[in-house]
Amino acid sequence: MTNSTSKFKQFFTNPRNVYILGLVLGMAATCIELARCRAENLVDFRDATQLFWQGISAYTDEYVEIHHGRFFIYSPVFNILFTPFMLLPRWISGILWSFCNYTLLFLAIRNLPGRLKDKSTQIALYLILIITESIFCFQYNMVVCYIFLWAFILLEKDRPFWAVLLIMLSATTKIYGIVEIGLLFCYPKVWRNLGYALLCGLGLLLLPAMQTGFDGLIPWYMDWFYALGSHHETTGTYPSIVFAIPGVLPYMRIFQASVMLILIAAFFGMKKRWNDLEFRIQALGILMGYIILFSEASEPHTYVIALAGYMMCWYTWSEHTLFDKIMFWVVFVLFSIIPTDVLCPARIHQLINNTLYFNVYSYTIVWITMIWKTVKNKKQ
Repeated sequence: MTNSTSKFKQFFTNPRNVYILGLVLGMAATCIELARCRAENLVDFRDATQLFWQGISAYTDEYVEIHHGRFFIYSPVFNILFTPFMLLPRWISGILWSFCNYTLLFLAIRNLPGRLKDKSTQIALYLILIITESIFCFQYNMVVCYIFLWAFILLEKDRPFWAVLLIMLSATTKIYGIVEIGLLFCYPKVWRNLGYALLCGLGLLLLPAMQTGFDGLIPWYMDWFYALGSHHETTGTYPSIVFAIPGVLPYMRIFQASVMLILIAAFFGMKKRWNDLEFRIQALGILMGYIILFSEASEPHTYVIALAGYMMCWYTWSEHTLFDKIMFWVVFVLFSIIPTDVLCPARIHQLINNTLYFNVYSYTIVWITMIWKTVKNKKQ
C-alpha cells in the first residue's frame, strides 16, 4: 500500500506526466465538442474573422441574431491574429488552437520565477480541470492568462520590450491585460517601458488598417465599442461580484473604479517593497483576480486567470492557516469539480454557482485574503 501511494504521488509530481494528463483531457474535450458541432466560440472566432476580411462588421445586431444571441466582443486586432486558424479546416484549427494554448500556458507556469518554479507542477495540477473546462469551450481566457504570466516572466528576465508587447497584445484584443502596465513601475526605466507600451499599442491598433484602410479604422473600433456595451447589458447572469452583490449593478463603474483606486493607492504606498520578488508576484496575482472578479463579462472558465493568480500568491505565503487551507479546497471544488458535468450534476452546478454565486463569494474571500497578506507582510 505504501509503495502504491508512493508511485501515485511520484506520478503526479512529475511535470511531464501532469502535462500529458492535461493534454489528454484537453484534446479529448476538444474532439468531443468538434464532433458534436458545439464549438460555438471557435465558430464565432472563425466567422467573425472571415467577415473581417470580407469587409463586413461582426459587431452588429444582425450578427448576433445569426449567432443565436452571441456577441463578438474581440477587437479587430484579434481578427488579424486569428487569421491563420481561420484559414485551416475547422477540425485542424480547433485542435491546433487547443494544443497551442494549453502548451503555452503550461510552459508559462513552468517558467515562473523564484520559489514558484519549484511549485509549478502543483500549480498546474490545481488548475488542470478549469483549464480543461476552458479548452472545452474554446475560450480566449487561456491566452489572456498565459500572456499575463509570460509578460511577468520576461520582465523578470529583463526583456521589457517583449513583455510590454505581450501586455499590449492582450490589451488590444480583450482589454484585460492593460492592468499589468502598473507592474512596470517595479522595474528600472519605467518611462522607457511606458513609451514601449504607447508605441506597441499604437502599432497593434493600426494593424487592422491593412484591411479597413486608415479611413475605416475608427468606425470599425466604434462598432467594437458598441458590441462591448451591448454585450454588457446581457451579462447579468455571469459570475462576477458586480452582479452577485444586490444593488451594485447601477453603480458598476463607480464600484470598479473605486476598488482600483484603492489598489493603486496601496501599491504606491508600498513602494519600498517593489524590489521584492514575492511582492511583485502577489501584486500580479491580485491584479489577475481583480480583472475577473470586477468584470461585467466574466464566465466560469474565465476564472482560470484569477485562480492562476491565487496559486502564485499561495506559494509565496510563509504560512497557511487552517482557514487558508479550507478556502484552498473550497475554491478548487467550486471552480473545478462542480462545473465539470461528469463529476457533478448540471442542476447542482446551476444552483450553487449560477444562482447562489457561492463560487464568486468564495473567490472574493480568498482575493481579500491575498490583499491582506500582501499588505501585512513587512518584508522588504
